[in-house]
Amino acid sequence: MQTIFNAVRSGQRVTLDQARLLYEQASLHDLGALAHAVRLRKHPEPVVTYVADRNINYSNICSCGCRFCAFYKAPGQEGGYVISREELSQKIEETLALGGTQILMQGGHHPDLPFTFYEELLSFIHDSFPSIHVHAFSPPEIHYFSKLYGMSTAQVIERLHQAGLHSIPGGGAEILVNAVRERVSPNKCSADEWLAVMEEAHRQGLRTTATMMFGHEEQEEDRLAHLFAVRRLQERTHGFTAFIPWTFQPENTNIKARPATAPEYLRMLALSRIVLDNIDNIQVSWVTMGPKIAQLALFFGGNDFGSLMIEENVVKAAGVSFRLTRKEIHRLIQAAGYTPMQRTMTYEPVIRT
Repeated sequence: MQTIFNAVRSGQRVTLDQARLLYEQASLHDLGALAHAVRLRKHPEPVVTYVADRNINYSNICSCGCRFCAFYKAPGQEGGYVISREELSQKIEETLALGGTQILMQGGHHPDLPFTFYEELLSFIHDSFPSIHVHAFSPPEIHYFSKLYGMSTAQVIERLHQAGLHSIPGGGAEILVNAVRERVSPNKCSADEWLAVMEEAHRQGLRTTATMMFGHEEQEEDRLAHLFAVRRLQERTHGFTAFIPWTFQPENTNIKARPATAPEYLRMLALSRIVLDNIDNIQVSWVTMGPKIAQLALFFGGNDFGSLMIEENVVKAAGVSFRLTRKEIHRLIQAAGYTPMQRTMTYEPVIRT
């Protein structure tokens, strides 16, 4: 174990077997200290970043029926919606008024909308709010579009990009192991298809994030496989700006699982920082773990406090509804001994007047 510690501290890459040993046998404190050392090597400055954005769900109608989702409505089910231009405009105006620079826009697998709906939606945002960064359409959505509309993934991304898409969020990754996906989200794209969408986006010059939702029906070995799949793709493309591991929230879903504990979350975060040596930024998840654990996670490999998240609906539907203001985020970061800095999706500083 000490040999692995020394190797990581000197900047050497861990193998799958070494990562497994760290995950299974290293003490929480040792694992955290090792991840923090990696974080300080990548980001020696005493700064913790965050983005001011809003999650906008353009629709909750979805034919996918994932067992972990408490947000969607099936086609024809009461409560389904597609956002209006008026409501979208109001949400973006509020975001800009609060100093936001970005919207994260995702929806379900809607079977009845034409592809032009998405192009026109992006064009409307671009023309009406040219300063806002549009971070939208997760890989499962893009893969679904390609099958529904008879286009290649490359064509879908190219047309969305031309219409006003700036970057792609890492949603829908869950666990990038097909045996797990077949149990919890059998109608969603496979692990290979998720990775292929991201590789094509990177090829076309779009930056993206990557996520992991853990603590449902996967095993520890599946989590390791997920990390190494992301690392291999980043080795080829260098297109991921950040990695965000977050814990499954079981309330109101069709999966029975106990929520992951704080130590389990911190172990996974720390291991992510150690394994993903070619991804610069690791985000902590105050949305699922709460502000105090997120603050502690800044010493377990995290260097980014995630999003101000002016609006969030999906995790809220699963029974978790932490909210933080900009002032509270600043206070939490400062209390941990860091300077807060608002950033863009590509981690450029935002100068607020």
